[in-house]
Amino acid sequence: MIEQEFKNIVEEIKQQINSTRYEIFKNANMNLLKLYYNIGKIINENSSWGNKFIDGLAMELKMTFPNIKGFSVRNLKSMKKYYIECSKNEKVQMSSAQIPWSHNMLILDKIQDDIKRIWYMQQTAINGWSYDVLAFQIKSKLYERQVLGDKPNNFNESLSSPQSELARDMMKDPYILNLTGLKQNYIETELEQAMVEKIKTVLLELGNGFSFVGNQYKLEVGDKEYFIDLLFYHTKLHCYIVVELKNTEFKPEYAGKVNFYLSAVDSLVKDEQDNPSIGIILCREKDKISVEYALKDINKPIGVSSYEISKFLPKDIFGSLPTEEELNLHIDIIE
Repeated sequence: MIEQEFKNIVEEIKQQINSTRYEIFKNANMNLLKLYYNIGKIINENSSWGNKFIDGLAMELKMTFPNIKGFSVRNLKSMKKYYIECSKNEKVQMSSAQIPWSHNMLILDKIQDDIKRIWYMQQTAINGWSYDVLAFQIKSKLYERQVLGDKPNNFNESLSSPQSELARDMMKDPYILNLTGLKQNYIETELEQAMVEKIKTVLLELGNGFSFVGNQYKLEVGDKEYFIDLLFYHTKLHCYIVVELKNTEFKPEYAGKVNFYLSAVDSLVKDEQDNPSIGIILCREKDKISVEYALKDINKPIGVSSYEISKFLPKDIFGSLPTEEELNLHIDIIE
């Protein structure tokens, strides 16, 4: 058997195993949440008995099912809350079925708006966030930055649907870059180097689908060399992402520079099956009207966002960050 054929067979089996494992988990999780919902309903209907009812129920369940966890007084009260909140909005209940119990309670405890709850539930399911990553995303106000953030771009004019919507949805404003060790009065090259050194945390902030290709990526155009600050490949948008870093307020000439980079990448780097490359300009500050004027007559897709530097990242986040293999995903794509 040819080695490549063997690898293909092994990969197919791995995919089937992972797919089956996911289906088993999904069905088990849905059944568990259904059980908790029904228990919460019973508790709510007997609320007139007060806390003594929950205390007695917890004791009885512990005696009957000594080897099953999850029926503590605290968790029974959470089941009541889960029932009350889900019974108010069917979409909340449907979205909650896709994620674990602990994630559901974190969202229900920390967020009061149903639209935001549903969004975080859906993003958790899509991105596979661990509990700690979800907690971090809520604390950093990801919904406000990604859904409500001021993200001027020309995606509608330069990309076809649904690529334009996906590109717009991937952006945030501001981006919060957790870069410990970066001095206060840094220059752009130091910011770039810090991002490369902390590429795992950068990828967490950029979002699911980003794969790091390289920094100071060299392009040879004519008899000159040009260097892109950061180059990524997006595995869901199926395109290259050019990121230009600026430690200043946005200036119109930045758009022209990125437009040039995108033309070069589309001509020299991207393959036929790749979608048009997208540019992101990260600045300390930006004026929306200036950005809109700068992008008005540019036909390459470019978005502009601000960024903030944070030097705090919870230690328990690191176990949930991408592995080295995931960071090098682009290598597999090219091969």
